[in-house]
Amino acid sequence: MLSSAASSAGLSRAYLMRAADALASATATYAIPLLVLVTTGSTALTGLAFLLEWVPRLGAFAFSGSLVDRWGAGLVFRMSNLVRATVVALVGGLLFALPSAGAVTTGVVLVFGAVSGLLAEVSFVAVETLGAETSRRMGGQAHRVQAVQTGIDQGAVLVGPLLGGVLLLLSPVVLLAVVALLAMIAAVSSSGDVNGAERSAVSSRLRTGWATFRRTPALVWLIGGLAASNLATGLLQAAAPITVVRHFHASTAAVGAVWSAAAVASLVAVWGSRRAIDRFGIWWVGVVSAAAATVACLATALAPSFAVYTVTVAVVMAGEGVMVVVLRTLRSRLIPAQAYGSTLAVTMILVLLPLPLADALVAVVPASGLPHLLLGCAAVQGLALTACFAGLRRHQDACEPPRPTAPAHREETSSPVGVL
Repeated sequence: MLSSAASSAGLSRAYLMRAADALASATATYAIPLLVLVTTGSTALTGLAFLLEWVPRLGAFAFSGSLVDRWGAGLVFRMSNLVRATVVALVGGLLFALPSAGAVTTGVVLVFGAVSGLLAEVSFVAVETLGAETSRRMGGQAHRVQAVQTGIDQGAVLVGPLLGGVLLLLSPVVLLAVVALLAMIAAVSSSGDVNGAERSAVSSRLRTGWATFRRTPALVWLIGGLAASNLATGLLQAAAPITVVRHFHASTAAVGAVWSAAAVASLVAVWGSRRAIDRFGIWWVGVVSAAAATVACLATALAPSFAVYTVTVAVVMAGEGVMVVVLRTLRSRLIPAQAYGSTLAVTMILVLLPLPLADALVAVVPASGLPHLLLGCAAVQGLALTACFAGLRRHQDACEPPRPTAPAHREETSSPVGVL
């Protein structure tokens, strides 16, 4: 009973850490460009704000995994959020003292966006490593932990922009105060004995993660399939405004409605994935979700009406949400704990690389050719995911949760000790 209560408390704290961190990141990510737009009125500078947020995010993967492996995920998570809270408080003070508009104010906000984006990815790699450690301790119930964590992340993406917009209506300083508070909650909740906080004696670099990745065939199949799927999904997201406004002649507000419906569908699917994996196993749930996402992506390219388009996009994102649960669960089993941070960084780079490629494809292909492009990418997605799950099937033993080791036989009777 004691171990069960302690385990429940540990999970609750892990979920609180992730929720506070994810909401702080999502709120800042979407509110900073809005803040630039409000203070300057320039769409060019708003686009620059997005760029300055995401370039450091991608660059952070080059060293964040090594930091986690060397210093421990708990310490890196705590320090990144403490630094973020300090930077946010400093910027809030500057914005309070500076004029509401001007070159200096714009410069402060743009620099803050870059620093905020970098710290957000460092803390994400750390909290993802902590989540993997929790999953390993849960054994066959790892998918339940990953489903909750995926739901938290997607919930933050849904709530963050709304929260940022509302807070910005009150005041930029109020917005930054709330982000700082969320970062402090994340840091404080990670204090004490946090799993994964110990340092590693193994030298860890991005090269270490790449070597570990190449030595793990099941992980190669998994990331290859998810990268191809991300290309199709990224293309769908990038083409959505053009498709909705020009093809279906709907308003720009309808684009937001499509993704709001998709976000709700994804959250419901992630919630249901826990019971589905309990009943049918992670391999079959992964296969069905991949097939549903691929077929829906094909149907999206052929959708005859806006209503059908909205439904198919929702099905695509629901399938993607379940595949994220499968990815995170299997990744926590396949990557060795000693090099988890650096290998995680490599996998995230590979999964994210197709997104800018999708943006480039949408930029060079005429609007009339986008349905054909989406059909082609959906076909590639289907072939890649088929190969992915066939490869995982051949390495099924590596994907199974570790079997508990039978305790050595003792003649004397010992008191039961709970293991977390």
